Amino acid sequence: MDLEKNAGKARALNIGFKEVAHDLVITVDADSFLYRDALTSIVERYRADPPHTRAVAGKILVRNSRQNWITRSQEWDYFHGIAAIKRVQSLFQGTLVAQGAFSVYDRAALIEVGGWPECVGEDIVLTWALLKAGYRVGHCEDACLFTNVPSTVKQLVRQRQRWARGMAEAFIKHPGILLKPRLSTFFIYWNVLFPWLDLACTIGFIPGIILALFGHYWIVGIMTLALIPAAFALSLLMFAIERRMFKKTGLIVRKNVQGFFTYVLLYSLLLQPASVLGYLDELFRRPKAWGTK
Repeated sequence: MDLEKNAGKARALNIGFKEVAHDLVITVDADSFLYRDALTSIVERYRADPPHTRAVAGKILVRNSRQNWITRSQEWDYFHGIAAIKRVQSLFQGTLVAQGAFSVYDRAALIEVGGWPECVGEDIVLTWALLKAGYRVGHCEDACLFTNVPSTVKQLVRQRQRWARGMAEAFIKHPGILLKPRLSTFFIYWNVLFPWLDLACTIGFIPGIILALFGHYWIVGIMTLALIPAAFALSLLMFAIERRMFKKTGLIVRKNVQGFFTYVLLYSLLLQPASVLGYLDELFRRPKAWGTK
């Protein structure tokens, strides 16, 4: 179905949803490519998960990872950063984002919560609506989809700006979810801390690093270097776990040493200020747009 005018992703999804006649609904982004058996794996996971499961998020990997240093670093973010978070959240009975790029949903549950909301973070707001309704959202790590990620700093900042704004929208639309007595609420409370952590990094840690480079250790001192081995150790642990999944699905982990060092040492210094911009966008009710072009 082709729409003559771009009215936003949520509206396009809801229009397409009206044509659905089956019990399960799968969403896939237009610039993405399904890996072999991905559809079979995600449906099998949905059927095998606890009976109150109403959505399962697939695994998103980077397709254009060799384009430049920005896409190389994002390969590590998607490969084990985002994937590790979703895996743990699923074990605690509530993946917090069934991303629109590749997820399966129960049709009746989508109707119950009103479909995709008209907002920037339609996927996270929809997921929280399902969690608030008492349902479980899972994750299938062997249902892989490869997508094209932002290849410029401007595109990446706008994307993460939108993601951060989407989380703010989810809290605004579903504040009662914080009172829901379930395991997944634990991770939602983590999200309450993210804006403050992002703000502290932006106005404190990043300026502190710049000052330290010029010999002024007023905010960041020599002891900060002790965090670097811990960051590498955590990343290597997640890498070992993810590589086992790759072997099971027939995928190969390509060498990407440059992207790894960029991801561990510099990546968050770019994304956390971008997240702060996203929170400010929602706070000051700025016009909403997809913002990746």
